[in-house]
Amino acid sequence: MTKRTAVIAGAGLAGVQTAVELRGQGWDGRVVLVGAEPHAPYDRPPLSKSVLLGTAEGSTLDVDLAALGVETHLGRTATGLSPDEHRLDTDAGTLEYDELVLATGADAVTLPGAAGVPGVHVLRTLDDARRLRPVLEAKGSVVAVGAGWIGAEAATAAARAGSPVTVVEAAHHVLAGALPPEVTEPMRAWYAEAGVTLLTGRAVTGVRDGEVELADGTVLGADAVLVGVGSRPATGWLRGSGIPLADDGSVAADASLRAGVPGVHAVGDCASFPSARYGRRLLIHHWDNALTGARTAVADILGTAPAVHDPVPYFWSEQFDRYVQYAGRHAASDTPVRRGDQAAGDRAWSVLWLRPDGTPTAVLAVDRPRDLAQGRRLITRGTRLDPALAADPGRALNACAAA
Repeated sequence: MTKRTAVIAGAGLAGVQTAVELRGQGWDGRVVLVGAEPHAPYDRPPLSKSVLLGTAEGSTLDVDLAALGVETHLGRTATGLSPDEHRLDTDAGTLEYDELVLATGADAVTLPGAAGVPGVHVLRTLDDARRLRPVLEAKGSVVAVGAGWIGAEAATAAARAGSPVTVVEAAHHVLAGALPPEVTEPMRAWYAEAGVTLLTGRAVTGVRDGEVELADGTVLGADAVLVGVGSRPATGWLRGSGIPLADDGSVAADASLRAGVPGVHAVGDCASFPSARYGRRLLIHHWDNALTGARTAVADILGTAPAVHDPVPYFWSEQFDRYVQYAGRHAASDTPVRRGDQAAGDRAWSVLWLRPDGTPTAVLAVDRPRDLAQGRRLITRGTRLDPALAADPGRALNACAAA
């Protein structure tokens, strides 16, 4: 009897973890992993830290795929899909599958006219980090466009390397896409402490080799320009395949991460899913989602466990000698409860968001890992909290339940 074949399109963390879960949950057929990059599968968080600084050459994932019986095809790009024929097309030929998992990740967004311009960089892949690293080794100047997570982490690494750094952000505060200004205002001082120039409310109108032009006519010179303005799902190759795509370009998966046609699931940065917890479709470009999504998709394929993907999203960032963690999703209508006096310069502080009934929806922790861990569990359980108790930074969040 011919063994069934599972093909995984994408060899990042989500794809590799899918292969691990297939074997761990009992799939005894073929597992074929296809990845566009020529490198052994690697972890992305170190790219903006140790790899960029040159303290690590790479960040290869600690998984022995050969020992798991996984057939690995690197440097091979998925180009098309025919679900009715159970066929994945690649630039090196066709692969037939019984089960297919889409894990092609996301691509960095660049600025109009910036693609291919010498001296202009993005930071998404191992090769991206290696191209930017010589500038830091030479202590060359860097202008980072975007004060989001990547911009902050790259600025941290560049400043640590001794490079003059300027960060330009069109919004009026840092992390504008993730957090409100009243929460991020204390973070502005982090840039100054590190010797980084931060320009907010300044839109970029042009990028040239060695120059960034701002809307007010200012021209900033730089040995390297890093564009860190976000990423989008790498799903363009799926258009016309019958796989439903959401408005943001992600695969519009269901709660079990099925991709809308029989035999196909989607995980990681390329897939969005409906969250009953938050009442909307979520697209999560974070490390933790790659792990939990792979587990859910494989459980649904094999029927080994109830397969509903609705995690409390989790993300962390290391910037300016601080460990920043965020779990959950807050809405504009949620009430922020502060723990620690940020305005007074407390180095460690956190913010908890509560619905009107006291149910927590999100927690941000700066050098307060216990707040993050306990807050995440309380969000998962839906435990209602007393806002007055939760505002006491000396009280454990576990002891703040409402009467």
